[in-house]
Parts: sequence; C-alpha cells; structure tokens
Amino acid sequence: MEMKKEHLNIVQLWNMSFGFLGIQFGWGLQMANMSAIFEYLGAQAHSIPILWIAAPITGLIVQPIIGNMSDHTWGPLGRRRPYFLVGAILASIALILMPHVSALWMAAGLLWILDTSANISMEPFRAFVGDLLPDQQRTQGFAMQSLLIGIGSVSASAFPWILHHAFGVSNIGSNEHKMPLTVELSFYIGAALFLGTVLWTVVTTREHPPEDIKAFKEQQIQRGGIFNTFREIGTAVQKMPQTMRQLAWVQCFTWLGLYCFFLYFPPAVAHNIFGATDEDSLLYFTGIEWAGICIAAYNAVCIIFSFILPRLARATSLKRTHSFCLVCGAMGLMSLGAIAQNTSTDLITNQYLLLLSMVGVGILWASVLAMPYAILVGSLPPERSGIYMGIFNFFIVLPEIFISLGFGWVMQNILHNDRLLAVVMGGGFLIVAALLMQRVQEESSEEDTAEVELSVDTVVET
Repeated sequence: MEMKKEHLNIVQLWNMSFGFLGIQFGWGLQMANMSAIFEYLGAQAHSIPILWIAAPITGLIVQPIIGNMSDHTWGPLGRRRPYFLVGAILASIALILMPHVSALWMAAGLLWILDTSANISMEPFRAFVGDLLPDQQRTQGFAMQSLLIGIGSVSASAFPWILHHAFGVSNIGSNEHKMPLTVELSFYIGAALFLGTVLWTVVTTREHPPEDIKAFKEQQIQRGGIFNTFREIGTAVQKMPQTMRQLAWVQCFTWLGLYCFFLYFPPAVAHNIFGATDEDSLLYFTGIEWAGICIAAYNAVCIIFSFILPRLARATSLKRTHSFCLVCGAMGLMSLGAIAQNTSTDLITNQYLLLLSMVGVGILWASVLAMPYAILVGSLPPERSGIYMGIFNFFIVLPEIFISLGFGWVMQNILHNDRLLAVVMGGGFLIVAALLMQRVQEESSEEDTAEVELSVDTVVET
C-alpha cells in the first residue's frame, strides 16, 4: 500500500521545484548560444545538426537509465536527490569550461558532457512530482516546474543582451577569443545558478523513505542498476499504456518541429533577418543577441500562458488545449518566413515583428512542458513512474537524432543552407502533431481538468 502523501503549501512546491530554475538556465544558454558557438568556430549551416547529436543521444541513453536507477535508490540523500546533485556538479563544470573552447571537437565534446549532466539532474525532477505530491496536486507541481522553467529560460536567453546594454560588456569576439565576453560571463553565472538552485532543493526538500525498506532493497537488487535497467526498459516498453503509445507520435512530430527551431533560429535571425554574411561581423553578433531576446520573449509568454493553460483545459479538455497550442506554435514558426520576405519594411520593423511570432511559440512551449505529462501521468503505475518518464523521453530524442543525422543533407541539397526555411519547416511538423493529437484518449479528463483549475488558482492566489 502506497504511503499517504501530504498536501504541500506553495513554499514547499517552490522549494521542491527550484532546482529546475538552474537546470533551465543552463539549457537556455545552450539553446540560445551553441549553434552560434559552432559557427564562431567555423561550422557550416549543414554541419550544425550533426554537431548537436550529443544532446539527443545522451537523452536516449541516460534518461531511462537514471529514471530506473532513481526508482530503486535509497540512501542518506533519499531517492532522487543524489542524482540532482551529481548532475548539477558535472553540468556546472561543463558550463565553466565552455567559453574556453578553441575547436569544434572541444565544443561538441563539452556539449555532450553538459547534456548528459543536465539529463542526470532533470529526469528525477519529473518523477519527484509523483513521489511527493498527492494526485490532486500533481498538475500543480508540473505547473510550478513550468513556471520556473520559463523564468530560467527568459533570464538565460536575455542575459548576454542585458550584460551588453545594461552593463556595457563587450558583445564582439576577437581573433584570439571568438566568443563574446557577454556569452562567457553568462556561462559562468549559469554554472553558479545550476549548482546553487539544485543545492537549495536538495537541502530544503525531504523525501519519504519506503514503507517496507526490506522489500524495497530486494526489489532494488532485482530491478536496480544499469544492467537490470535494460531488462526493465524492455519490459516497460512491452507494457506501455495505450495513452502513452498515442502520445508518442504527437511527441515525435512536436520535437521534429521544435528541434528545427532550436538548431537554426539564432543563426537564421542573424543571417536572414539582420542580413549578416560574416560570422565575425558586428551585424552577426547583434543578430544572435536579438535572437536571445526573442527566445526570452517566447519564454515570457510561456510564463504568462502557464496560468491561462489550466483554465483553458478546464473549459475544453487537455487534448483540445494541447492541439490548439500546437497550431499556435506552427503559425508562429511559419510566420517567420513571411517576415523575412517583407522587404518593404526596414530592419527595425522586421526585428520587432519577430516578437509577435514568439507569442505563438510561447503558447506552444507552455503546453509542451505541461500538457503531455498531465495527460500521461494518470496512465502510469506510480511505482514505475521514473522509468516510464525516461521512456517517454525516447519520443523527444529519437526525432532529434533523426534530424541530427539526416537534416544536414536536407539543408545542403534541398534548402540550400537557408536556416530560416529549416525553421519554417518545423512549423509544418507541428501541424502534423496537432492532427495526431486527435487520436489520443485521455484517461479521466473531467477529474484531471478540475485538478488543473485548482492548481492554477492556488499559484495565482499565492
């Protein structure tokens, strides 16, 4: 019999999720700057996907292993917290070293370490919600994570721009040191935030020990560890709930679209909107900075819309809400092509029109961070939520691996290295995801959407 879980107050919810702020600050720096860093070091547009392959491969391998191991761990720091801490330490080291890379292989290698470490921290955080919160608070827990993810992403994406415009820090690289000082300082601050926020969660949040520690240790021997994990993954995949199977296709096409956006949006802004032709030019650095502001803008929309999202789900359903958000994201990405073709206006006008497109992307991002998990969690056996959350990540990373391995050829032979066309193509994938969402069967939509409304009311009132 599962131990009865306490209803947590808003401060406790904040504490248990606070580490996500630092994790997302690290992710935000990675997403906003890694493609530009690769171009600083001489990468061509068609080679960027393969340089990013570290991210999806580590997710494919690391998340289910860490998910299962954390399901069957208990020690002085509890069940999930040891993984938070180890991942945070390793990721912080990678963030500190990243500004000092001098070759593409070094940047790609550190990205591999950074992504592995972030996955070690992040996967147990998702399962943390199921561990500590009663059923009626789970959506509230995911909403709090989404809020902190948004705050971390906004601050990380805008940080180089803030350092330059508010504090006068140089945003131009030199022949000896390609990376701008604004980006270098952002990575150092990101390392401190990553480690500091995760430490806060580790120190302030207590985990519940297993009710029967002897039975838990026996189960740990049978199912824990790396080798047993692979067997457990195979068993779990065979017994995958029907809702999860249907959501898998939605996730695949969603992340085909999002990965195109993440890979190419910053260079697309610099080249297609600002017109930069040289990666060492002031125009290029300014374009990358403005792309960071756009990324911050869509994450700000994500924060705001995360309060509206549960009410929308209550008025319609989780499925209809997520479908609507997918269409909004598709329109946001596709509208970028029209902005780039709008030669009747000057650069400043087009620059600010990008912010309108980011509204749609922000609506999508708020839903991606919460709705699939809110739909999924009700169909999972609670004692195996960690491994199923890890397996669910397959349907994010497999499309990313597909893009990383095959999209370089598409860029070179079909899109002719037009970075903006790659982003627009991502919008097409999101339309397919919205159509596939209609096939998903929710487990208990009425009760779940009622809980969603309660959770957002609590966050807003507090």
